[in-house]
Formats: sequence, structure tokens, C-alpha cells
Amino acid sequence: MVKGNWMTAEEAVSLVRSGQRVFLQGSAATPLALIRALLKRSGELKDVELVSISTFGDAGFGAPEVGESFFMNSLFVSGNVRDVVNGPHGDHVPVFLSEIPRLFDQRILPLDVAIVHVSPPDAHGFCSLGVSVDVARAAVRNAPILIAAEIDYSSLIGEREQRIGGQCAALIEDGSTIQMGIGAIPDAILRELDGHKDLGVHTEMCSNGIIDLLENGIVTNRFKKKHPGRVVTSFAFGTKRLYDFVHDNPQFAFLDAQYVNDGKVIRQNPKVVAINSAIEIDLTGQVCADSIGTFQYSGVGGQLDFMRGAALSEGGRPIIAMASTTSKGESKIVPFLRQGAGVVTTRAHMHYLVTEHGVAYLYGKNLRQRADALAAVAHPDHREELDRAVFERFGPKVR
Repeated sequence: MVKGNWMTAEEAVSLVRSGQRVFLQGSAATPLALIRALLKRSGELKDVELVSISTFGDAGFGAPEVGESFFMNSLFVSGNVRDVVNGPHGDHVPVFLSEIPRLFDQRILPLDVAIVHVSPPDAHGFCSLGVSVDVARAAVRNAPILIAAEIDYSSLIGEREQRIGGQCAALIEDGSTIQMGIGAIPDAILRELDGHKDLGVHTEMCSNGIIDLLENGIVTNRFKKKHPGRVVTSFAFGTKRLYDFVHDNPQFAFLDAQYVNDGKVIRQNPKVVAINSAIEIDLTGQVCADSIGTFQYSGVGGQLDFMRGAALSEGGRPIIAMASTTSKGESKIVPFLRQGAGVVTTRAHMHYLVTEHGVAYLYGKNLRQRADALAAVAHPDHREELDRAVFERFGPKVR
């Protein structure tokens, strides 16, 4: 029963009908209570399509009975839906994060329901989408039915992440505008920026590392052309400290991903340094960042938007930063991408690759020069094999 303006999670999701397409907000604002309540209706619903970017937390997507009623059509694959997306009850839409709002606005993916996680009403009675505006704003704008609900993250930074962080920090000049993702390597880079001055931030997402940089006056945003004086992001993901820090903080502008990830916007800022990761990279510079062979691991996201935006920014530097090996010791620099792997960043977009073993600069290099540069920053255990692959493909080095 509805109590005033409130209802239980079970009452709220009773609005969902069979055959509908339902948007689920993601990232740190994943409305887990509502999602769990919805999935409990698996016995009475059928042919319900769920669409979302990365969602966090155990909502129970993989339960066998869920697959009989719900189909996960993921726009960016996260760990909690990875097995579902790669199975019979799910799939993946390859799409730039910046273009997802267009799918909703132009009714290419018309929405029936949007389930989101909003802030409590402020003093004026207004709610916000909190720390995850990204594509949720477009979903709220387009879904006839809106269901709203009223989350801790840390990363382990080891020795090689520290080394990668130092290598990347050396490529960031004072006055640069930075973008980076989530994980140990981005956090390690942020830790290495203590000696920098007047940095700006225009990024798809921000994490805890931004707090100390703002408090210590390292990030000032004073030289940005777009939104000077403010951190621009589409969502935040971190600990309670981060959420408390961004709350009602005028230093932050949480904006739609269609705008934040627009290359025309990104390139207007000076010295944009975009730092992104990869699953593997071949000897010509093709970057796979979304799949392990045919297994869909994540998504296209905003990597290419920022890599291209940085390349076109005056003094910009697009960087792929990754460990040289997998957790199993396999080389992530490979002669050829795995069969079925997707190319997220093309070799024509590649400028810098940073591993714990150094920096490979590829821009303007021919295929042989690229291969030599990439092999040189691979793990020493794999360099002989890569050198042999270079020779077999390109022959003896002439100059």
C-alpha cells in the first residue's frame, strides 16, 4: 500500500509489465533494492528487457529462474552480468557512452520504465540523480514510468601500478586537463601528481583520488576552456568520503555523458591527457578493451571519445596504460589480438602505451617501428617471443 508519497520496493516494481523495456541506473547509484524486488517477479513476468551501463553489486541477475523472464541487453558489461550477457539470456550493444542518450531520445531503444537511485529531497523539495548522471538523465527524460529509490570502493595499488603511475604522471604537464577511469592504475597516477600545478579535470568518472588533489590545490581547473574552475564528470564511484565530498559542492558539475564525452567539447580544453586501459594490444597498436576473444568483458564506453578528444586538444596526449601481463603471467602485448576480440581504439588513434617497463610512443611511426617500440615495453619474459614475431612479420630491420 502506498504510504503518503512513498511505497515499498515491491509496490514500486509492480508497475513493470511483461514485454516492457526497463532501464536500470548503474555505477555507484545502482538501485539494488528495486532491482532485487523486480527480479523476484520472475515467476509472473516474461519477455522483460533490461538495459543498463555497468551496474555494481549482487542483484541476482544470474539466477536460473531470472533468465526465463528477463533478458539483459547490456550497454556496458560489468562483472555482475558478464556471464548472463555471454549466455542465452543476454547480449551486448556496442555503443559509445556518449551516444547512449541518443538511443533513448530517438527511440532506437524506446524505454517503458526507468529505475533510478535519486538523492533525498533538498530544502526546496528537489531530488537529483546524485553521483550517476551519465546516461540516466536521458532515460528519465524518455521513460513514461519512473521508479526511484533513495553505496564502498577501494583499489589495491601494488609495485607495478606505482611504476605505471609514475610513468604516466611524467607525461602530464602543469595546466593539463586530465581524464582517467577506475581502478588501481588510475588511482596510482593520481597519487603521483603531488608536484603538479593547476591541473583541470574533465572526465567520464571520478574517484577518491580527486579529493586530495582538490584540497591540496593541485587541481584548480583554472586553465580549462569548458567550465573553468569546476570538475566536470558524468558519474562518481568511490567511498563514502567521496560522496560526502561532492555533496552540494560547487566545485563539481555532474553532466550528461552525451556532453561530457563529446569530442568537440573535450578538445576545447588545453593539454587534455586521456588515460585509459586495455585488455590487450597487438604489435601494430590495435587496442582491445572490451572483450577477451569472443567473451564480452566490458564495453566501448568513452575510451575512444577521450582518446580522440585528447589527440585533437592543443598539446593533448592520449595514453593507454596497462600492466604488461595478465594475472596469469600472459603477455598483454601480443602479435595478434585473440580471435573474435573487438578493437575499441584503432591503431590510427594510438599515441602512447605505458606499462611498468616504459613508454612506447607510436604516433607517426610505421608498423615495424611500432612493433619494435611495443615489444620494448613488454615484460622481459615475453620479449624474445615478440621479437621473433616482429621478425616473422616484417623481416630483418633495415633502419
